Parts: sequence; C-alpha cells; structure tokens
Amino acid sequence: MRYLQPQEAIPRSVFVGAMGAAVAVLFLLWCAGSYGGLVNRLFLPTPGEVLITLAGMLRDGSLLVHAAASTQVIVIGWAAAAVVAVPLGIVMGSFRLFEAVLEPPVNFVRYLPVSALIPLLILYVGIGDAARIAVVFIGTFFQLIIMVADVAAHVPRDLLDSAYTLGTRRWRVVTHVLFPATLPGVMDSLRLTIGLAERGLGYMILDSMRGLFVSRMFVGLLTIGLLGFAIDQLFKWLHGRLLPWSPKAA
Repeated sequence: MRYLQPQEAIPRSVFVGAMGAAVAVLFLLWCAGSYGGLVNRLFLPTPGEVLITLAGMLRDGSLLVHAAASTQVIVIGWAAAAVVAVPLGIVMGSFRLFEAVLEPPVNFVRYLPVSALIPLLILYVGIGDAARIAVVFIGTFFQLIIMVADVAAHVPRDLLDSAYTLGTRRWRVVTHVLFPATLPGVMDSLRLTIGLAERGLGYMILDSMRGLFVSRMFVGLLTIGLLGFAIDQLFKWLHGRLLPWSPKAA
C-alpha cells in the first residue's frame, strides 16, 4: 500500500482522517467500557458524567484556575531551561573542549530523580511557585542539553568544510551554518521536553484521587492531554513556518 512506505508523504486528508479515526476508536472503547458495564463506574465514569463535571468546573472557574497555574509554572521553568540549555548544548556538541567540561556534571545530574532533589530545592528556594519552577527547570534542562548536543554533533562535517573552503570565517560558520543546521533538531527537542508541572491540574488530580472523585480526575487528565496536544501541534506549525529548510517542513 502506497501509504505505508517509510518516510513517504501522504495526503493531508488521509493524515487528518487517520487521526480522527484513532480518536473515534478510543472514544468508542471508553463508551463500551463505561456504558457497557465492562468496567466499574466507580473507576471509569461515562463520557456524560465527565461532561457534566467539566461544565460545572467551567462554571465555578476552578478548571481555569488550575489550568492557568499549571501553564504558568511549566512555561516559566521550561523557557528558562531552554534559554540556557540550547546554546550550551550546541557548543557542547560542536566543540570537544566544551564537551569535556560540560559532559561530566550534566550526565551526573540528569540521572538523578528530580523527586529526590525536591527537599533540597525547598531548602534553597523555599516552597511555592519558585520550588515548582525549579523542579521543571531541572527536569528539563539536563535532558534538553544532551538532546541538543546530540543534534549539533550530527551536523554533517562536509557542510562545515564547504563553508571553510569558500573562505567563511570560523564565527560565521558557527552562526550561519552550524546554528541553522541544528535548528530543526533543536525544535524537535524543545517539543519533546515540554511537559506539565506538578501543580494546578496535577494537584487537582491528586486531590480528586483522595476523595475518589473520578470524574474530576478524568477532567484533569483530558485537559492535560488536550493542552499537550495543542502545544505539540503548535510546535509542528512553528517548525514548518520558521524552518523552511527542514525536511519536516515539507
């Protein structure tokens, strides 16, 4: 089948149709499990119950409060990590001297569970949003710098040699050849590392779990999933708009 050839483009209508079909199948399985009695309603509420709960949370404003709190924390923590990690990752992957200096501490910290660092973060920055932002920063920074360094390290050497052959100065090779060549991979790394923080919707889900308010838990999970999907699609759109030379922009 021509739509199953590796790395071959498919019509937009087929792509969107496949996405819609996947969502429909998941929804039908949910309906079968809840309305059909395959799963206890205590553990799997029906779509109707979740919709009623969603409407109530929209009316009292609680959903928007939790969503805003989550978004604020994740955006600040992730953006701060990206601003520092992207340039450091590029130089780490491009220059062996920087790799020798940065790789040991980065690899040491990135294998530490972030949850184990929370008590120290509370001691250093206190509780509240500052601690949550620090958790997001640490959880993102050390993974992102390695991913960006790997992207920079795989820029074709022939591309750089061609620029040197044409008489391009070293700094211009970095800014006009190396940096643009890494941007598609950097954009993908940013898209993969963005996530949601431990507050807001996450707190709402945990609080609902304690009271066994399963419908509220599903509202939180669905909202997180939809926010994540929207952010992912935004990155894909930006990739195509800002990086027309990328193979993925086609």
